[in-house]
Amino acid sequence: MSSEAQDDRIFKALAHPRRRLMLDELKDGPRTTGALCETFSDMDRCTVMQHLKVLEEAGLVVARREGRERWNHLDALPIKRIHDRWIGEYATHAMSILDRLKADMEA
Repeated sequence: MSSEAQDDRIFKALAHPRRRLMLDELKDGPRTTGALCETFSDMDRCTVMQHLKVLEEAGLVVARREGRERWNHLDALPIKRIHDRWIGEYATHAMSILDRLKADMEA
């Protein structure tokens, strides 16, 4: 899969607020699918699984089976790649503008 196609999947996964909330839950540590269903009790299990599938396809969640339980783990590396490509460069540029502004104001 091309880098562009993978980035598209990541952006698609991050576009939905419920999926972002799921990732927030997984930041604290892995959760079983059942635990995520309890956390998001306003959604049925099938809907939770559909959201998890999108997150897995984007590489943001890694699922591991342990007996009858399915443990979902956050993989933040794809988000870091997006940050490095899209945000880091702009943040550096913004900081240089602020540095120039500060120098101009002090002069």
